Amino acid sequence: MTAAVVRPTPELAAEADARFEGIADPVEQALAVLTWAGETFGDSFAITSSMADGLLAHLAGRAVPGVNVVFLNTGYHFAETIGTRDWITSVLPITLHDVQPAQSVAEQDAEHGPALYERDPDLCCALRKVQPLAQALAGFTAWGSGVRRDESATRTATRVVDWDAKRGMVKVNPLAAWTQADVDAYIAEREAIPYAWPDPDPIVQEWPSRKVAAEQPYIHRLTTRLN
Repeated sequence: MTAAVVRPTPELAAEADARFEGIADPVEQALAVLTWAGETFGDSFAITSSMADGLLAHLAGRAVPGVNVVFLNTGYHFAETIGTRDWITSVLPITLHDVQPAQSVAEQDAEHGPALYERDPDLCCALRKVQPLAQALAGFTAWGSGVRRDESATRTATRVVDWDAKRGMVKVNPLAAWTQADVDAYIAEREAIPYAWPDPDPIVQEWPSRKVAAEQPYIHRLTTRLN
C-alpha cells in the first residue's frame, strides 16, 4: 500500500457510489469498492472488523493486500472471536490494529463498578467502543465496515460508498448489497474462512451484551452506534 493521494470529499464519495452501485454481482461489487478505496487512499484506508467471521477481512485482503484492519478488543469477546482474530492475522494478508480501551475491564470495574454494561450501557459503549474507535480512525482518511442493508430497517438505504460527515472521512460499505445468502455462499465456497460460532447473533456478539439482549433491547445500541 502507498500513501493517500486524494483528499476525501463528499463529492468524491457520491461519484464513487454512483459508479459502483450498478455492479450486480455482490462479490465483484465488494472487490471493486475495496480496490478503489485502497488505490485512492493507500495506507490511509482501514476497515473495521468484529471478527465474528473472516468475510470482510478476506475480501479486503484479496483486493488490498496489507490492508489495515481495526479490531476493537473490548475485553468482553468470546474466546472464539479472539481465535478468529488470531487466525485472520496469521493467514490473511492484512495488517491488524488491535485497539483496546484506555482501561482494562478490571480497571473500569474499579472506577465505575462491575457490570457497567447492565447499569449504564451508553457509558460502557462510549468507554469501550466509541472512544477507542474514534482514536483509532483518527489516523486514517477513509474507512469501511461490514454493514449490510438487510440487517435492519434503518440500514436499507446504506450506500456502498458514503460520506461520514461526523468524522470527515469517506466510508465504504462493501457488503451493503449482500444478503445473508450471499454471505453463507461465499463462506461455504471458501471453507478456510472461520465462523466464530455456528449461529452468530447479527446484532450483538460480545458475551455481556448478548447475555442480556433478549431482555434488554437497548443493548442493540452497543453495536449499531459504531456504524
